[in-house]
Amino acid sequence: MNWLAVQYKQLTGSIPFTIFNISRIEFIAFTGSSLSGYLPNGLCDGLPILKGLYLSYNKLHDQMPTSLTNCSQLQILSLSDNEFDGPIHSAIGSLTNLQVLDLGTNHFTGIIPHLHITSSLQRLSMWDNNLSGFLPWEIGNLTNKQRLHLSGNKLIAQRMGEIFFFLKSQLELAKNLQMEQV
Repeated sequence: MNWLAVQYKQLTGSIPFTIFNISRIEFIAFTGSSLSGYLPNGLCDGLPILKGLYLSYNKLHDQMPTSLTNCSQLQILSLSDNEFDGPIHSAIGSLTNLQVLDLGTNHFTGIIPHLHITSSLQRLSMWDNNLSGFLPWEIGNLTNKQRLHLSGNKLIAQRMGEIFFFLKSQLELAKNLQMEQV
């Protein structure tokens, strides 16, 4: 089995943690239900070849587990529209195979961590959280094929020149509070 998908089925309760021990699984998709609870910290310990984790549009909460970085093959991490809080851990930057990082519409706080942005990253979405501080310099590595969604936060661009560069990458920065010339 390489796919486990149950989407938009009105599931409730917690995700059974035994699912995270199916070593042959490549994609897990529990999108669009009413799943609640938290993600276990050993989430990726039993998923050595996990490439896609789709858990958007649920009621999952607590902090994003730091063990996600153990999913070294992860290409898609979609946790948007949940109730996650706390910081986005800096270790997320070590996921070098990411193509989609979708963390929008949660309650994440703090700064955007330094990310390993490569040409494989196609979408970086962290809209509608409580993120603040300066945009990481790595965001300047985005190309015109990549999308960046950061609206609804309290972010500061360090140089106005960055903003014009970002516009080439279909940047969405609306509803941020400050743009500073530093």
